[in-house]
Amino acid sequence: MSLAQHVTANEGIDRVPPEGEDDGTEEILWRTLSYDAFRPGDRSGPVASHETSLPNTAAYKVSAAKRAAQVAFAIVACWFAAGIVYGFASLKPILIEEGVYEDLCRHDTKQYSTSDGSEKVPCDAQDMRLNLFFIVASITTNVSSLVAGWVLDNYGRRLCYVISGMFMIAGCLLMGLAFQIPEFDGYLVANILLSLGGTFVFVPSFQLANAFPMYSGLIVALVTGAFDGSAAIFLFYRLAWEASGRTFTPARFFFGYTIVGVLLLIGEFALMPPHAYHSTPALERKLEKAHDATRDLHDSDDELENPNELRRVRSERAQRRLLKVEQIEELVGNEEQRDDRIQLEEERQATSGIWGVLHGVPAHRQMLTPWFFLLLSLTVLQMLRMNYFIATIRAQYRYLLRSEKLAERINHFFDVALPVGGVFATPFIGILLNNLSVATASGVLTLFIVLIGVLNCLPEVWAGYATVVAFVLFRPLYYSAVSDFATKIFGFATFGRIYGTITCLSGLVNFVQSGLDALTHGPLDGNPTPVNAAMAVGGTILGVALTVYVIVQGRKFQQKKQKEAAERVQERLGLIREEREAEEADTHYGTMG
Repeated sequence: MSLAQHVTANEGIDRVPPEGEDDGTEEILWRTLSYDAFRPGDRSGPVASHETSLPNTAAYKVSAAKRAAQVAFAIVACWFAAGIVYGFASLKPILIEEGVYEDLCRHDTKQYSTSDGSEKVPCDAQDMRLNLFFIVASITTNVSSLVAGWVLDNYGRRLCYVISGMFMIAGCLLMGLAFQIPEFDGYLVANILLSLGGTFVFVPSFQLANAFPMYSGLIVALVTGAFDGSAAIFLFYRLAWEASGRTFTPARFFFGYTIVGVLLLIGEFALMPPHAYHSTPALERKLEKAHDATRDLHDSDDELENPNELRRVRSERAQRRLLKVEQIEELVGNEEQRDDRIQLEEERQATSGIWGVLHGVPAHRQMLTPWFFLLLSLTVLQMLRMNYFIATIRAQYRYLLRSEKLAERINHFFDVALPVGGVFATPFIGILLNNLSVATASGVLTLFIVLIGVLNCLPEVWAGYATVVAFVLFRPLYYSAVSDFATKIFGFATFGRIYGTITCLSGLVNFVQSGLDALTHGPLDGNPTPVNAAMAVGGTILGVALTVYVIVQGRKFQQKKQKEAAERVQERLGLIREEREAEEADTHYGTMG
């Protein structure tokens, strides 16, 4: 899946190192998350937030009911479009039954049917080509998130939704034609278009969290859960396909599914806001201005000679200003609520143990550190391993259990567990990451890696089901943890470049999956255990290395912060001492005079 599909917050705070402040104090800054990896200005100096030059809409000028409808529309759109390509495990049996790429098996003697003749089993060449169908979609989703982030930051959410609707319509039409015309091989291109449609609707949907700033975390969780739930679309279609006696053909399904793209375009222009709502940092600045009572005084007041008229005009200005304060505070909360929010955020970052360790460092220097190398390496391997499992789960358990029926049952269980597990785990993931240090969270991920690696190598039915359960819980946890680690270690200021690089490279490395398929079907004669064992060992080594590094560097970072704090105290005491000595000297000379 795409790393971009799991974030834990759309805004947060960055640490400003003491050397970045004139008075040597350490400060924090609210920043808005950006996926734009091409944002100019790789500076170490602090900036207030990631605000774009695009026009914004004041959320308090739009009714709460309409804003709620907009958020609901975005969630539904993500549910039907964002991650449907990750329901490949449900679609693959249909592709096989419909004879997709069956022509590759003409000279392959391994093509056969199940014992009761109810289902076909793909030959090696067909199986690898079908897996490529999923691989290219997965790669496209990851790489295109960079492009979608750039479009979002430079042209706005509306264009992203329009592009998504067009890609969805084109992808569904092309897929339907590919099924309807046997000579037309449009499957790969169609799946690429569907993955692009998913990315361009999902990435900008996080922006809708600004419609209700006090509930932005909940909205982010719902949008993320909608992505996980979208993997069930092909599951529902497979159930309908089976219930219809296989008369509900893929061509009919995909031609009918173009309605999603059409409704996305209609809803965009009929309901959705033309411009993004103000972010919390922008609203804070507006609130600060609205609290300024001096704004009730204008230069034009000198033109009013009547004192009563002057008081009336200034009173009206004050009423409008206070009304604006009230409207903004309905969105972001009153002063006490905002202070509590900042305190909770600071406590969460303090819990991490390493928050701010590389904040304020330019992105190109961050990428040269072991922090980046370890996180990138582990993510590349885990994404490869997860997508390999999604694409080959049935083939793996067909070999391990020596039974097509048992493999089919585990596959069907996985079809349900993948979206359900993602939706179920999403709210708990936020709680987990907010209350665990990065070192502990990294340790939990490593334990999952070991557990899944061991279970996935056991030729037992119970181990197959246990692997699926662990996998569907680990998958959203890992991807959410990567974005969480990135903000805590590298900061929001460089998030676009750091996260974008990790996303892009992890996606491109998935081309290796085709080689793993060839290795499994060739020299390994269908045995997935060596590949699974190798990736489990590699993941364990990298997971342990990351965890140990976080622990060691976290201790050093805390010691450094304590030393800097002590030095600042000594510096202040020195300044106070110098001031007192200067005052005493002045007093002494005054007495002498």
